[in-house]
Amino acid sequence: MQNTITVKPINDVLGKTFFVPSYQRGYRWTNIEVRDLLDDIFQFINENQTSPKEVFYCLQPLVVYEQSDKLVLIDGQQRLTTIHLILTYLKDFLTMFNKVKYNIEYETRIGSTEFLNSIQINADNEGEDNVDYYHMREAFKTIDEWFKEKDGTVQFRLLQALVNDDDSGKNVKVIWYEINPDEAIDIFTRINIGKIPLTNAELIKALFLQKSNFSNSFELKQIQIASEWDLMEKRLQDDSFWYFINSSTSENNYENRIEFVFDLVKDKRSEHEDLYTFHKFDDAFEKDKQNDKTVNIDKHWLEVKQCFGTLEQWFTNSELYHHIGFLIEYKYSINKLIIASKTKDKNEFIIFIKEEIKDHFKDVDVSNLDFGSNSDKLKIKKILLLFNIETLLTTQKAIVRFPFDRYKKEKWDIEHVNAQADFELDKRNYKKWAADLYEYFTGIDFKELNPDDGEDASGLFPEDFKIYAGRILGLLNSDTHNEHEVSNLADDLRREFKEDEIEENNGISNLALLDERTNRSYKNAMFPIKRKRIIENDRKGLFVPICTKNMFLKYYSKQLGEIMYWQKRDADDYYDALITTLSYYLPKKDN
Repeated sequence: MQNTITVKPINDVLGKTFFVPSYQRGYRWTNIEVRDLLDDIFQFINENQTSPKEVFYCLQPLVVYEQSDKLVLIDGQQRLTTIHLILTYLKDFLTMFNKVKYNIEYETRIGSTEFLNSIQINADNEGEDNVDYYHMREAFKTIDEWFKEKDGTVQFRLLQALVNDDDSGKNVKVIWYEINPDEAIDIFTRINIGKIPLTNAELIKALFLQKSNFSNSFELKQIQIASEWDLMEKRLQDDSFWYFINSSTSENNYENRIEFVFDLVKDKRSEHEDLYTFHKFDDAFEKDKQNDKTVNIDKHWLEVKQCFGTLEQWFTNSELYHHIGFLIEYKYSINKLIIASKTKDKNEFIIFIKEEIKDHFKDVDVSNLDFGSNSDKLKIKKILLLFNIETLLTTQKAIVRFPFDRYKKEKWDIEHVNAQADFELDKRNYKKWAADLYEYFTGIDFKELNPDDGEDASGLFPEDFKIYAGRILGLLNSDTHNEHEVSNLADDLRREFKEDEIEENNGISNLALLDERTNRSYKNAMFPIKRKRIIENDRKGLFVPICTKNMFLKYYSKQLGEIMYWQKRDADDYYDALITTLSYYLPKKDN
């Protein structure tokens, strides 16, 4: 048989018998889970709805297969047992509705059906010799305590929601996932190893591929959808594509990334419950059946493919890729972009996107941004990212794309180009800082220096810098350091490298993007040392943003002068280049 999926009221499973196989663990819900379930249903029945027939509270999936006259329960035992306990507690009202409970049998517990049906509040010794029965009895006590905290009408109203059918107002439903018996163990393992729940994507796939959706062309159409599904999922596994359409701060953690596309189609938002998207697809399928007696599977699948196709189109177009990638990084609504793309031609859409980017900077005065201000840091990072993006876009015949996947996964940050005036260095990093200086001045890794071969550690320094040799070697050869001496050495070197010329160290003219790891390692290094490291990283094929590389190569400097120093005129030229490149997006200053 084919796997089938639907949504059923609890009413539709009354009178049935469920069988829990021995490979499942026993009942283990505590008072917390029991109360949470009761609270959720209680909140649901108290909500005001204009059309109660279209509103229901849905439990997580029950995974079953039919065997003889019983339903073997693969997943959902804890929920189904708790609902059974609630029905047992409300048995007097249940009789008034002329309804009977469903039964549950545990393969490992002979007499489990009788125990569940006759469980009592005051039987203190009941179940003490059986851990499953103990937890069932404790859950039953919790149910009793919970109802006693409520007014007398709650029992009747809650039971009414549990036993209503589709046409009788509010009701509680379950996602009913009936599977092929041959797949039972595999699905049980999939769900329960690590307690991985069924995802929206898995439930939606079962919804799309169930046989009742198709006519005689079932196998061909099923193969087509399954094949296109796999191609989409494979494309989404490509990080360069995935991180283009997801922000670095996104909380999306999909086991099946195609679920993201389904969420877009049904406009799922953070406030929606976990299985919102599945319910929306299920509702759409049900409406088709009510109107046309069959599901228009082509229409629904085309909607998914068109959404995915739009994302792919953006990804393959360089200008759209870069500008939309920027907007998405700062949590711009993809659905808003999709709607705009449908209502505008290509040129209008591009203008729309650029205007939306411009809106990010409408109140930004770039000249007064200060890295020391927490409120300015995000603005600075946005500007630096856009500077890199626009530089790539304006480069003639550029084939390089900004790698949003690297930018987001490697956690890029803001870096000072020259060392900060207020020198701060953790004492644990003194030797690392000094080793970088030694390697810069001598061209030798201090760890590889071998005095036994007659190498003079201080003699390797160039003549102009021998004055610093003793102080740097003192740091490297000692386990105790004087913070004042280290600070003085840093100040002297800042003057040596002319880094004291730049007074506004926290202004954007002294800032660039650098990956967090490199930034952390070289936070207080002098410009020539950082420059050397940037060049080494680029030579190794490590990604360095184009504007960061240009800055350290002094590409923006109108007068080269001393290539190893970062001076005020270099910072001013870099600032002018940034303002010119981003002139379309930044507010125009009044003359």
